[in-house]
Parts: sequence; C-alpha cells; structure tokens
Amino acid sequence: MLTKATEYAIRAMVYIVLKNREQKRPGYREIAREIEAPEHFTAKILQTLVKQSIIQSAKGRGGGFFCSPDRKPVTIIEVIQHVEGLKLFTRCGIGLSHCSDTNPCPIHNEYAIIRNKYQELAALTTIQSLADKITNGHAVLNRIGS
Repeated sequence: MLTKATEYAIRAMVYIVLKNREQKRPGYREIAREIEAPEHFTAKILQTLVKQSIIQSAKGRGGGFFCSPDRKPVTIIEVIQHVEGLKLFTRCGIGLSHCSDTNPCPIHNEYAIIRNKYQELAALTTIQSLADKITNGHAVLNRIGS
C-alpha cells in the first residue's frame, strides 16, 4: 500500500528516534545501511523530511539527523502525507479512476474497511511508539532489536 519512499521514511524516522535516545545523531549513510535502503534515495527522503520540519539536521562534528525535543510526536500519517500525500486513503483498491460509493468496483466495500482501519492506525500510531516497541523488545527494525 505504501510507496518505497514512505516505507523508507518511516523506517528512517524510527531509526533516528532510537539513535537520538542514545544521544546520537546518525548521518544518512548510517541510516540507509541500517534500514536497508539505497543511500541516494535515503538522502533525498531525509531532505524532504527536513524541509517539512518533521526532523532536523545539523552539519559538522556532532551533526546528523534528529527529532526536535520541542516537537509533538510524529504520527505515521504525517510521514505518509509529507512523502506521498493522502491519496492512499481515497483511491480504489484495484486502481479504477471512477470508483466511489455510488459507482463501486468489485472490492470497493471490503477494501474501504481495510483502508479506513489503516488510516485510523496511521493517525493514532507515532514514530516514537514504534521505537518504544523496539526498545522494549516487542518488535524489530531489520537487525535492530533482535
């Protein structure tokens, strides 16, 4: 359902939060390696997140990416919105351009339930809560937390 860019953005954000908790600011190469994403693509995604004020970056010694402690927790839906937009939550499950409640595709009603539940999950789940699950040993991020 999500684009690769959004998947990488969410994974990068979780990794940044985990490293920030260790008082570290990871660089884009480290982030790309740890989330198993291409370096150039990761750098571009991180730039987008910085421009949207989702994360911050600092150059030089002690530099890297970080989440501002003054910012409210970031939800998954915020990341989705800034990377790919919110069409994910309105588009047809089989890609028809004219699918709607009054003109439904064959899976419209069933897909709408799943899509709406995912939107609810994305709106309620924060990046910080995902990092908490890894810290507490209830989830992993690739090799991290295992």
